[in-house]
Parts: sequence; C-alpha cells; structure tokens
Amino acid sequence: MPLKLGDLLLKANVISQEQLDAALKNQRDEGGKLGEVIVRLGYASEDDITETLSQQFGVPSINLADFEIEASVIKLVPGDVARKYMILPVNKTGATLTIAMGDPTNVFAMDDIKFMTGYNVEPVVASEVALRNAIDRNYGTPRSLVLKDRGKPTAGGGSTAIPNPLGTFSSALGGSTGLDDVMAAGLTADDMAAVSLGEINLDEIAGVEAGAELDVVRSLEGEEIDLDSLSKSTEAAPIVKVSNLILIEALKSGASDIHVEPYEKEFRVRFRVDGVLHNIMALPLRARDALISRLKIMAKLDISEKRLPQDGRIKIRLRVEDRSRDLDLRVSTVPTLFGEKVVMRLLDKAKLQLDMTYLGFEPESLRRFKDAIERPYGIVLVTGPTGSGKTNTLYSAISALNDPEVNIMTAEDPIEFNLVGINQVQMKEQIGLTFAASLRSFLRQDPDIILVGEIRDFETAEIAVKAALTGHLVLSTLHTNDAPSTVNRLMNMGIEPFLVATSVNAICAQRLVRRICATCVEEVETPPQTLMSIGFSADEVKSLKTMRGRGCDRCKRTGYKGRIGLYEVLLFSDEIRDMILSGASSVELKRKAIEEGMLNLRMSGLQKIRDGVTTIEEVLRETVL
Repeated sequence: MPLKLGDLLLKANVISQEQLDAALKNQRDEGGKLGEVIVRLGYASEDDITETLSQQFGVPSINLADFEIEASVIKLVPGDVARKYMILPVNKTGATLTIAMGDPTNVFAMDDIKFMTGYNVEPVVASEVALRNAIDRNYGTPRSLVLKDRGKPTAGGGSTAIPNPLGTFSSALGGSTGLDDVMAAGLTADDMAAVSLGEINLDEIAGVEAGAELDVVRSLEGEEIDLDSLSKSTEAAPIVKVSNLILIEALKSGASDIHVEPYEKEFRVRFRVDGVLHNIMALPLRARDALISRLKIMAKLDISEKRLPQDGRIKIRLRVEDRSRDLDLRVSTVPTLFGEKVVMRLLDKAKLQLDMTYLGFEPESLRRFKDAIERPYGIVLVTGPTGSGKTNTLYSAISALNDPEVNIMTAEDPIEFNLVGINQVQMKEQIGLTFAASLRSFLRQDPDIILVGEIRDFETAEIAVKAALTGHLVLSTLHTNDAPSTVNRLMNMGIEPFLVATSVNAICAQRLVRRICATCVEEVETPPQTLMSIGFSADEVKSLKTMRGRGCDRCKRTGYKGRIGLYEVLLFSDEIRDMILSGASSVELKRKAIEEGMLNLRMSGLQKIRDGVTTIEEVLRETVL
C-alpha cells in the first residue's frame, strides 16, 4: 500500500510527528489538502514537499510557473477532470501524455486519464499551489471575483472586501438551536459554529429576528414531493433560519442577486450589490442539499429533479414594525459539478425608478428618447447586456405613456413588476406562448402601444416591424454593444434595410455604473495624461476635478452607493435613414449620429465624471472610445 504524503514527509525527516499531528488536526478543522496545510503552517516549503515526492517515487519534478503548455495538450483533459484530480496535462510525445500531479500515488487519476485520452500516462510532480494556479491559468478560474485588502478602498475608490464580519453563524441566529433540529437538518453543533458571515457589514441579525418576519406567500398546495427525508430536513429550524436570513440580509444590503453555490470543499453564498459580487457566507457542505431543496420548495420547483435547470418564483412578505412589504424573487437552478447552483434575482418594486429624469439621461439624450416614444408609431429599441437596466428604462417609458385613453400590452419573460393599467402577458414557450405568438394575438386586441420583452429571432422582429408600420408604437430590447451596431444586428436577423430605415424611431444603448458614495466623496488627483487618454480635451483637464469615495460605513467601505445609467440615444433622422438604405456601416452611422448631436456611452460617462457622480474606473469598465 503506498505511503501517504504525511508519512513520506515524516520518513524523509522534513517534518516531525508533532507537526504532522498538528497539520492533520488543522486539515480536519479547516479543510484543504495536507500539503497546502503543511506549507501554510510553515512546517515545510512547497519545494521541500515536491523534492521529497520526487526522490521517493523517482518521478521528475516540474516548475509550472515557468512552463508554457500548448492549447492542444490542455484540450485533451477537461477542466472539471483536472480540478477533480488536481492534475494538469503538460506535454504530449507520441502516444505518451505527461501530466503534472501533486500526488503521484493517485493511480485512479492516471487510469481515468489513460482511459479518457487513449494515451499512456507519465506523471511528474508539482506543488499543489502551483498546480491550482496553473489550472486556473489554463482553464479559467471558477471564481468571478476575489476580494482582498480588507477595509482599504482601491486607488480609484473601487470595491474591496468589507470588514467587521458578524462572527459565528450560531450567534448570528440569535440563540441556541435544539440538538434534535440540528440533527434533523444534518448539521452538527461544530458545523453551525463554523459558518461565518463576512465581507458585508450587516446589522446584528438578532435585531432582525426580533423586528422582522418573513412569510412565503405562494401556496404549496398540490405540490408532490417524492423525497420524504429531504423534504423534512428543509423544514428543520436551522435550515428555515438560514434561508430566511439569506433573503432578509439580501434585502437589507440592497442586493440585486443572490448566488448559492456548491463546490467540492466549499458551499458559499454571494450577493451582487451595485453590480459587483461579494462573498457573504461560508456554509457547511452537509447543509447543501437541505438548503437548496428548501429554496426550490419555496419556488415551487421539483426537488427530486437535480439533472435539469429549473426556473421558478418566490413571493415573500416581509413584516417590519407592523409594516408589510411584498418582494418577488426570480429563481433559477442549474446542475453543476458539485451540486445545484441557485441564483435568485430580487425584484423589489420599491427600487423601481419610473421617473426618467432620475435614470441618468443627459438632458439632450432624454429629449431625444422622449421624442421617440411620444411618436404615434414606430419602434424604439433599448439595447445593452444583461443587468444593464433595460427593463427599468422600458417600464419608465410605458409608465410615462400610460393613460386611460391608451391600450398598452406587454409580452415579457418574465414579468418583473406588475404595473397598474397595463396588460402584461407572461411567456410560456413550453405551451407555444412565444413572443411571436403573443405579438400576433396583440394585433387583434386593438393595441396602441406594444412592449416586447426581447427580440430574439427573425419571426419576432418581422412582426414587430409590421406592427410599427401599421400604426403601433413598439418598444423592445436587443442585445448589442451600442446603438449604431443594432442596425446591422437587425439586418443580420433578416430584416430588409428599407424596413429598418422606415420602422425604427430610435435606439437607446445603456450601461450601469456605480455612483460615488455621497457620504465619503472626496477629490482625488488624476494625471492629465490619464484624463486625455480617456477622452477629455487638453484644455478641459486643466480645471477638471475628479472624485472618488473614501469608504465609510454607509457604503460598506467600497466607496460606492447605488448605480446610475450611461445612455446613448440614436435618433433616426432623414440623413441616418438614407445612410441605412445605402448600406452604411455602423462606424459611419456612429460618426454621422455624433455629428447630429448624439452622445455615445463614453461621452455620457465623461459627463458623469465631470459631475462627480462616478469614477474613471467605472467608466472604463463599461465603455470604449
């Protein structure tokens, strides 16, 4: 039987028995690979471990930091397999594939790779830290954000990790939990104590427990659950408290999305606040199935189906100091390598800003947009990536047009907010209720204004154009980078240039950037060369003042609080229409639109910098010259 790493290091006199015992105890308490634990505790270096393994097994070692691997070699082993076994393919010679391993005794990994690739496998030794970094470098990191330097705002007032964690989860829940309840949920007392809250400075949850209650409004009648034991565990007191805590704190933190993510040795919760993800909780792995199933039951999803993505909705009522507040959450689950990931989008009507003057439009851009939506017919498109505020802009537009004398009908997927006086239809593609089918039926409903959630295909686009040409105002969204390129996107979908030119009134492209916190805003020196490189003139930089957020309790040390839009409104003039008919490119359309007074996204961002609303870093993150 092969020796384990600890025994090998002990036999080679690299570490003592006392150090090995301490490392094993630390590994049991905190998790991680033994080699990483030994290095972290300072008992041995990575080179010591690699050299010991190399000598013991007669296997060469490799320094992955200085080793370039061909893409064709990387493709031989999928990323999830490389992470599972902590191995990396480094070279292929004839019928032999060389793989770097932290543990050359792992014959199961070598057999699987041999079976998967059809090559003979030859191992070399590398340190676990170097392997992890090399895997992330070659396959991409599984994390979308790493927060460091707690409590220190970046040079530009950027996001950092947030100090003052609450401490242990058991104390945060406000009191002890009964042993029977803990066992029913599959959690031990040590597990509950190990769950930590950090990264966002939340209020003491004991006060929330006393002053706030949360009810699931949607009924579960008729829901058949096959997994009795799992269903029971979702109702155990700790799991109910954990799920309620997550939802309440997301609302208090102003989060737009909640990410519940299982990994091999980690089960974490992240909140997206002002467009940036923050780590919030580290939950015990054994709570994974019970918590995810609890959320799926609340969303009326099938907890026995773990192989397919599911979508649902949770409606909760939060009562704080005798006041009730309803909140909708859009729930999406997808099966990942280590379990189901759940993402919940918070649809808080209190945050819905329906007054267009507060969205971030520059005066000229707002005049152009209002001019387009006040025309009796034609198409107005709002473009931008997911999460750029398109829905809010469209809701603001139809709210401004909402009148008892006007029939407004919307086709949405999903309906994010209920607007009084507007006929909203939820798409259900599984029964054939698509955007195209809804648009056809709308035309028989005597509409004045039609809102289509998204133009996804030629059929929907064609019906929208026909509706616009027959006396209806059509509002919709499209995923493009800027306003001028939307013209080419429509043509690529199959719409003829003359139809685009005659049916479209305006195209509004938008992005969201974070606002500087008004409480801790301060002036910051910026080199003139930097200002000129992003678009400011040489004369302007002489007197321009740039601002940033220093970081305070109100903004949780990020320097930002809230978001504001950048807008680019391309109004179709007669000259623009003629250029479309003559086959002009998006670059030519953009040049002509700017000549006619259009502010592009970068110009809108520069104006926000002049006004002291946002930072250079935020504008550079969302716009290009």
